[in-house]
Amino acid sequence: MGQALRTYLQFELRGWKAIEVAWLGVATAVILGLSLRWRDDPLSLSAGLSGVWCAILAGKGKRSAFLVGAVNVFCYAWVAFRAGYYGGVILNLLCYLPMHCTGWFAWRRHMNAVSAEVVKRRLPPGQALALYGLTALAVLLYGFLLQMLGGRLPYVDALGTVVSLTAQVLLIRRLSEQWLLWIFADLVMIFMWALHVARAGENVATLGMWIVYLLNALFMYRRWNREARD
Repeated sequence: MGQALRTYLQFELRGWKAIEVAWLGVATAVILGLSLRWRDDPLSLSAGLSGVWCAILAGKGKRSAFLVGAVNVFCYAWVAFRAGYYGGVILNLLCYLPMHCTGWFAWRRHMNAVSAEVVKRRLPPGQALALYGLTALAVLLYGFLLQMLGGRLPYVDALGTVVSLTAQVLLIRRLSEQWLLWIFADLVMIFMWALHVARAGENVATLGMWIVYLLNALFMYRRWNREARD
């Protein structure tokens, strides 16, 4: 077991460039700084850090993203519940958790032994357009459900939730189109959490997490499009 763990860690740590290590350090420092400045509680800090690490590891194409993501699921679900964003709670516990488990096993068969990263792909244009249309329909249906449950900003919540869920499916399938959806979802979630911070004066680390997500998605969109295979 010890040897297997060492082998896995050596594989995961392989292939990092100086700029990628610097980005991981800067993102971590931003979340820590915001949390300390605004005196966020440990749970919000944990959600922010684990979420940022998961996003960067996923963009790097590392399987460990799914392990860190599983930790983030529980932390963020509780933070979202306290803020009244029930769409985020449902998304994390009922969807993201099993999807992180699925992604862990799905990526195992598609790792590049040289780069130590997952092999990346892209969708044909027709399939991409059909996917976007179905996603829009799901947003409308889910927003209606959240409105019936009494959630705050139901259709905005649904927009961020459904687009994030679709992007997560594309992540598991190693598709570069996910990053356009992440960019859109991150903008929606930044809007939601900025309103919450302005109203309640808490969870600043969570807002910072989504801002870092956006910057990461912009960077990874360019990277995955360059490396993806048709």
